[in-house]
Amino acid sequence: MKLTILKDKLKEGINIIEKISAKSISLPILNNVLFSAEKNFLNLAATDLEIGIKWWALAKTEEEGKTAIPSKILSAFVNFLPNKLVALESKGVDLEIKCDNQQTVIKGVNPEDFPIIPDVPGGEKIEVSAKSFCRGLSSVVDIASFSSTKPEISGVYFLFQKNLITMAATDSFRLGEKKIYLDSSSTFDKEYSLILPQKAAREIINIFGEKEEPLIIYFSPNQILFETSLPETRHPDIQLTSRLIEGDYPDYQEIIPKKCETKVILPLEEFINQIKLASLFSGKINEIKLKIDASKEQINFSSQNTEVGEYQSFLKGKIEGKPCEISFNHRFLLEGLLNIGLQQQKKAEVILELSGPEKPAVLRLKEEENYLYLVMPIKSS
Repeated sequence: MKLTILKDKLKEGINIIEKISAKSISLPILNNVLFSAEKNFLNLAATDLEIGIKWWALAKTEEEGKTAIPSKILSAFVNFLPNKLVALESKGVDLEIKCDNQQTVIKGVNPEDFPIIPDVPGGEKIEVSAKSFCRGLSSVVDIASFSSTKPEISGVYFLFQKNLITMAATDSFRLGEKKIYLDSSSTFDKEYSLILPQKAAREIINIFGEKEEPLIIYFSPNQILFETSLPETRHPDIQLTSRLIEGDYPDYQEIIPKKCETKVILPLEEFINQIKLASLFSGKINEIKLKIDASKEQINFSSQNTEVGEYQSFLKGKIEGKPCEISFNHRFLLEGLLNIGLQQQKKAEVILELSGPEKPAVLRLKEEENYLYLVMPIKSS
């Protein structure tokens, strides 16, 4: 292989795919980036056997070919190069890099040993806004939690319907659900449900979160492919392929309360600040207590730590229904409020719906039905 490409473009590609290059002792080939010189393009690829990433950029190709280079030394070296044209040429399995007055040869490995990143067969696909998709995914991805006994909850659940994408994640103590409504040009006939591993979901956010181009999603029984195109051509820019988690996702709709006994409406930013303050004085189980008083239209916050001290405050709000005293893990409650903050400005109001001191509480934005966060209370002893 022999080609030239701008240093900044090469660095961009390496930064995107190097995170997937696994630090594997048993399979050292996974520590490498696969370089492929194609007609008018440089293609970089990396995989950890669960996620595969391919990246393309326009380049001046003189000779096509492939080689696999260790990602760690490659990334470190390219970072120090000046922002000029970089000449890449394979010398057997090694890679010679020339830029301005700098020249090096990095030892490579046989590209034929590099794992094949599976293709998702052409077929059903959907096109969505990359930014809105990733923003929605950001509001649920951190809720998922690894579980060896319940592998289904280790990922993010997706339900693709004609004009709606529903995302959900749970760790058995809290649950987040985000809905993204599609415009007429993005709808499709079939219905798909799948569970995407949490690691893949995070990489999707990191890679595609700021992309202006549409995100194209291709479906297959065991794999899913996310793709954007180069702005100057319909050629792929980045492809991320991930395996899916097998199994049936829990029917979480059953645990979402259909009605509540107490409804509280509070300013989102002030609610967040009160939780943060109370958390400073919480004990080992992160407990903070909320006492809702409808007659005074206020919610009292309290926490206590025998080593630090105690905290008491109140916040005015609109309250309907029965009085209620309930305790939460402050971390779970705060993360829900911050996720809600991703949907709107912090000036918004949030609704807290309670069905009793030992039943799940629901958080949602006022006048907003697209995001829901459910959190289990700490049961009183």
